[in-house]
Order: sequence, then C-alpha cells, then structure tokens
Amino acid sequence: MKAVIYDSFRARPQLREVADPSPRDDGAVIQVKATGVCRSDWHGWMGHDPDIRLPHVPGHEFSGVVVAVGREVGRWVPGDRVTVPFVAGCGHCPECHSGNQQVCDHQFQPGFTHWGSFAEYVAIDHADLNLVRLPDAMDFTTAASLGCRFITSYRAVVDQGRVSAGQWVAVHGCGGVGLSAIMIASAAGANVVAIDIADDKLHLARSLGAAATVNAAQVGDVVQAVREITSGGAHVSLDALGHPTTCMHSIRNLRKRGRHVQVGLMLGEHATPAIPMSHVIANELEIVGSHGMQAHRYGTMFALLDHARVDPGRLVGRMVSLEESIDVLTRMDEFAGTGVTVVSSF
Repeated sequence: MKAVIYDSFRARPQLREVADPSPRDDGAVIQVKATGVCRSDWHGWMGHDPDIRLPHVPGHEFSGVVVAVGREVGRWVPGDRVTVPFVAGCGHCPECHSGNQQVCDHQFQPGFTHWGSFAEYVAIDHADLNLVRLPDAMDFTTAASLGCRFITSYRAVVDQGRVSAGQWVAVHGCGGVGLSAIMIASAAGANVVAIDIADDKLHLARSLGAAATVNAAQVGDVVQAVREITSGGAHVSLDALGHPTTCMHSIRNLRKRGRHVQVGLMLGEHATPAIPMSHVIANELEIVGSHGMQAHRYGTMFALLDHARVDPGRLVGRMVSLEESIDVLTRMDEFAGTGVTVVSSF
C-alpha cells in the first residue's frame, strides 16, 4: 500500500510503498477513504510524543470501509462503513470496564502508538470495542472531519465542561477543535465568545454560531475584553489551542466558580504551563482536562447532529491528496488557512 512515512523527527516525510497490514484475531483492517490532517500529527512529527517509534506513519482522524476482520470479531464484516476514536481502549482494564476508554490504562492511538491513517489501509485492534458505525447519510469526508477535533470538542463541551443553555462560553483558538466547540456549545444554547489572532478564522467562527469575537492580536487585554462581553466572565472557558498564553487567558477570563477545560494539547516546551493557582483558589475555579471520547458516546453526538442540524462538514476547509498531505503536515505551525484539511484521494 501507499503510505506517508518518516524515518526521523522533523525530517520531511516520504510517500512510499509499504506492506499491507493484517488484522489481529480481535482486530480489523480498514481501507481509508478520508483522513484529517491535525495539529496532533504535527506534534508527533516534531518529536513531542514519546510513544512514537520510528519509522512512523501518522494520521488518526479517519473514516473508511472494513476490508478484513480477525476470527474473534463478531460485530463487523467487510463492507461496513466505520470511523474510530483517536484513543482506543483495550477492553480489559478498570477504566474500560467503567466505560472510560478515553483514559484506558493500555490505550492505543492510531498515528501515535501504532501506524496511522496517512495510508491506504490501517489496522485497528479490539475492533468490537473501538469501531463506530457511520450513519448512512454521512459521507467519508464529513466523518473524517469528526476526527479527534469534533469528538474531542463534544466531550470537552458536553461531558467535561457541562455547558448549558444561557451560559457564556469562551473558546480560545479557532482551529478545528475551537470551531467544533463553537458549533457544539451554540447548539447547546450557550453564548460563545471566540478568541483568535486571525480575522478570517473569527469570521468563520461567527458563521458557525459565535455570539462575539475577540482578536487577541488587536486588543490590549484579552481577559478584560472577554469579561466585558460576558458581563463578568465566562461560565466555561476552553483552551482549544494548547499554549501557555491561551491557557492563562482561559483561566483568568472565568467568572467566580467557573470551569476551565484544557482540550488543546500541551506538549514539548509547553507541557508545564504556569497556573495562577491563587486565582483558582480564591474564586473556586475548576480546571478540567479532556482527552478524546469513547466509541459508545458517538450515538449521543450523532443525535445532536440530527436534532440541532449541526453539520461538521462545514469545518472542512480544504481537500488534498495523500502526497499533498506532506506539505500540509510539515507547515501546520504556520496556522495557514481556515477549517479542517482532509485527505480525500489516495
């Protein structure tokens, strides 16, 4: 099969022919029909993830068709249209038994712990636990745009953030995660303030439901700007980028007893940001992490999409070929363009 592969961190990946994968007894092989290009893939290529072993194939936001299954698989057959959470569970540890596969003690992540979806085929273990059936009406590109960004945002807003109608929600960073969070929080009836440094992304944020926007490059005090818009601070605030500055802003722009959700990855030199803990204590703030979403929660997300008429396909900004994904991946630190880039031809 064709795959994008790199032999060392920060070296330009290459499009090569490699061996097709085979399913384990409890696994499946999926023909990739679409896969998103995510900043998490860029972090991996930069060497920020200690789980990656070289040579490596990135990619974790994908959808496709089952082409082979192991002898122990009971729920899936070739031809099934599926997607997969970016954190997959083992099915045997206490966290999996409690339904929290997103923090499985023995989790695996396509594109990080295993070869990923920048390829024609990808193998997934524990298929009965981790595969998700796609709605008949959902195309592969839209399904790939759910990727880690939309599902991560769904869990961050609904499960971890516990956002409710009428609340003010601040979203710091209008990349794929942030734009997804804006759509989901707006669908929940919240008032969203979108914060970014690019006017085109803020314009898109408004079109997706943001009630107000703040250009962090043009205001003197982001925290004060959010406090003024929300008449005292956000009830819930998300750092959707993963940077010490956006993390600090997100915590400080909360009203008393507000909730900060850290959903953007904090890796490399940003892994240990300063936290204004005296401010957290004095105002009884909550700091909550959010890491992916379980396969069994996809049904509630699909129901929201239908009920609220939320279209994650609107997040797709550009479709590229597998070969073109190399340039997209290596230039992700430039934050060029809006929306999600999806590989749709292989």
